[in-house]
Amino acid sequence: QVQLEESGGGLVQAGGSLTLSCGATGRSFSTGYATGWFRQAPGKEREFVAAISWIGDGTHYADSVKGRFTISGDNAKNTVFLQMNSLKPEDTAVYYCAGNFRTLRNYADFDDYDYSGQGTQVTVSS
Repeated sequence: QVQLEESGGGLVQAGGSLTLSCGATGRSFSTGYATGWFRQAPGKEREFVAAISWIGDGTHYADSVKGRFTISGDNAKNTVFLQMNSLKPEDTAVYYCAGNFRTLRNYADFDDYDYSGQGTQVTVSS
């Protein structure tokens, strides 16, 4: 059974930075196709943030975070990170990581991922 766990969320002022971590047990991220980060703000639908491909297709970002967020992976620690800089109040949300271990059609589609964590809260104050 694959389990994912996010950590690193918290309260930060606008313009600040946070780094989220996603650890996996039961399987190595790098044996799959991609790991993604999604977020959901109160009253809004879950949206794609970023994804990293394990099959050589690089990284992918939502336009709203491009240039501010960076996704990376540490294979030795079986952990994926989301470095978030220049945070804005509109980045406030619960952030989820998700792992895909089958053929992935759309990095931005949460339903294409096989497993996800419980989420970690990020709150950006103005």
